[in-house]
This record gives sequence, structure tokens and C-alpha cells, in this order.
Amino acid sequence: MPSVLQALKTRSSKRAYLTKPVPKDIQEKILEAAGMTPSGANMQPWITYAVSDAKTLKNIGDAIIEKMDAGIINNQFIQYYPVNWVNPYKKRRIVTGSGLYKLLDVDRKDNDARIEMWKDNFRWFGAQTVFFVFTDKANIDGAEGVFIDCGAYMQSIMLAAREFDLDTCPQGSTTEFGKVIAKELKAPENLALLYSVVIGYADDNAKINTYQPSRVALKDTAIFI
Repeated sequence: MPSVLQALKTRSSKRAYLTKPVPKDIQEKILEAAGMTPSGANMQPWITYAVSDAKTLKNIGDAIIEKMDAGIINNQFIQYYPVNWVNPYKKRRIVTGSGLYKLLDVDRKDNDARIEMWKDNFRWFGAQTVFFVFTDKANIDGAEGVFIDCGAYMQSIMLAAREFDLDTCPQGSTTEFGKVIAKELKAPENLALLYSVVIGYADDNAKINTYQPSRVALKDTAIFI
């Protein structure tokens, strides 16, 4: 069993999975543990659709890709990425993306290849299960604290997954098409999709899974007084 520190340091986003399904009882254990995540006023504002049905996942992915092919860049409840990127965050984004493209021998100017790579998000990288996390729209009407709580919940999911030798990939990409996903899942009108987490058994032979983006030094992100 990995320690919390080991789980934090060994977890990385995997983008290729085996077709091996994640047993429902393990999904339940992960989500039960994640449900212990602290939240403001104990709101527990997360509502998770744990989807393992292949047809449902394909329908969601196809619906998003159809929007993309029609030139629609988003259909979202919330704005995930910065509208105006500034450094050092813009530089980190560029370095991370270019490193991934370089590993896979994709020219950064090859826009078609890059779009196909992006579409892999909506093919769930071959994983058999995706957790789609929603919250009530009332929770984010003029307030943003729930985003912090649900972000912590997402981290809890990913750390708990390590105990079962599972890998994950958090997806801001699905945030951008949250309304499409809500429609395909027939989610109640009061719910807004925040993000998703792909979960499964990583393909250790896939080259893309060797990618480890660098982390900045502690001195660049922490101030001790």
C-alpha cells in the first residue's frame, strides 16, 4: 500500500489504457474514500456519474467530437482555462505541450495531428471508466468556493486510485463541453459539469505514458515566513 507521499509522487496523468474494466466494488471504495474530502460547511457539493457503459461513453465522445468538427470550441458551464494566459503559466503550458508532441514525433505545426491527439480525450484514452463530476448550479451562482472543494475531491479520487494500482487522468477538456456531456447523460437541469477523471489500468507499453512533465522548484511556489 503506497503512503500518501508515495501516491502523490508516483501519480501522473496516463493517456493510454488497457481494456481491462475497473470492478464496480473498487469504484465504490474509491468514491467512498473521496467522499471524506473536506468541504466548506460540509456541503459535499460533488455529484459523480461513474460511467463504465461502453455505449454511453462512445455516445458522449462522439457528441463532443461532432461539435469540434463543426467548429464549436466549447459548450460549457464554466470557464476552465485562463482567458488571458500570462507567464510563467503560459510558458509552462507551452513547454508541457511541446514536450508531449516531441515525444510522439508530432510537429507543433501539424494542426491536424494535434487535433486528433486532443480528440483522444473524448475517446477516454481507451479507458473503460470515467468519473464525471457535477455540482448544483446554485452552488456556483455568484460563488466560487465549490470549485476549491470539488478540486480537492478530484485529487482524493486520484490518490485513492493508486491504492488499487489504478491510474488516472483529470480532464479539463471535458469541462469545455460540459453541456454536451450533461445532455448525453440526461443529467437534471440543476446540475453543471465541472470536470471528469479517466480511471483505469494504464498501458505500460504505450510510449505516451512515459511522459513526465517537469515540476517547478519549491522555491518558485512556496514562501516560508
